[in-house]
Amino acid sequence: MSTFLYVNYPSWIHPEIIPGLGFLRWYGLMYVFAFGFAYWILSKQHKEGALDSTGYKATSDDVLSFIATGFIFLLIGARIFACIVYNPDGKYLKAPWLIFWPFDKIGKGMKFTGLAGMSYHGGVIGGIIGMSIWCWKHKKPLLKWSDVMAVAVPCGYTFGRIGNFMNGELYGRLTTMPWGMTFPTAPKYSTSISWVKDFATSVGMKFTEGEMVTLPRHPSQLYEAFFEGIVLFLILWFLRKKKPFNGFITSLYLIGYGLFRFVIEYFRMPDEDMGFKLGNKAADINNNVSLLNISTGQILCFIMIIGGIALMIFSSIYSKKHHKEVNTINKKNIKKNK
Repeated sequence: MSTFLYVNYPSWIHPEIIPGLGFLRWYGLMYVFAFGFAYWILSKQHKEGALDSTGYKATSDDVLSFIATGFIFLLIGARIFACIVYNPDGKYLKAPWLIFWPFDKIGKGMKFTGLAGMSYHGGVIGGIIGMSIWCWKHKKPLLKWSDVMAVAVPCGYTFGRIGNFMNGELYGRLTTMPWGMTFPTAPKYSTSISWVKDFATSVGMKFTEGEMVTLPRHPSQLYEAFFEGIVLFLILWFLRKKKPFNGFITSLYLIGYGLFRFVIEYFRMPDEDMGFKLGNKAADINNNVSLLNISTGQILCFIMIIGGIALMIFSSIYSKKHHKEVNTINKKNIKKNK
């Protein structure tokens, strides 16, 4: 007697919060939750005095203005990066005004689609630019403020990946693990193909000969929500008061996210039109059998890890130099007072 070794995607989940109203989608609502939760974590750190400096006490308005600026630039960067990097057909390069056009076309019969397609790595770049501009304008130490933001980001990111799950998108590669899930938007295969028939049989799937079936895949969105969101948040949260210098938490976030995401990319399905960028580029993206087959996401994560390490080294050197200068000034002041 065969045993079911997979999970069917819940039939009650739909991308729309209210079926038929395409402009009310779970993914968009998750961004609202992400912003709200990140603001809450940022506010808790603010109350702890994490944003205060000598002779200056940060206000609630500062916190709201800072996170709002970062979030707006995050969305802009995420959208632009997704349209340019993950659309190799050059559609948006030819018509850049479509990047922020929330409909499927221009003219009669337009259908609201929202801003479908956001890139995490583009969001990071946009967020860093936004925070840098805010800190420069308000004359605040960037690394100190970015550390506080870095603690707040991961749990907000969790909501984004849950939104992807609700959309039934960004699913993983094929798997025979018992928690593998049959996503309704995933490709279907004919059981007349021998490997498909063997795969379906191995997970106890009932089918008729030649039937088109959806095979179970890794729920990689949930992997990311847990490791890149909850786990990374807990690590940063418990280290926030023990950081040796400003920039340490930001560096740790970049390295930690990069490492988690790099590993999870082996379970996540790469974009079909992009495939693998390194290794066997002709390999089946549904079944990655080699650790040397590297996706675009993994390349970006590697760059992110290197950037985090470089920032940590720079921050450490800058901190030591700054403390040395402060100590020198203090010694001179003491001599003057004598």
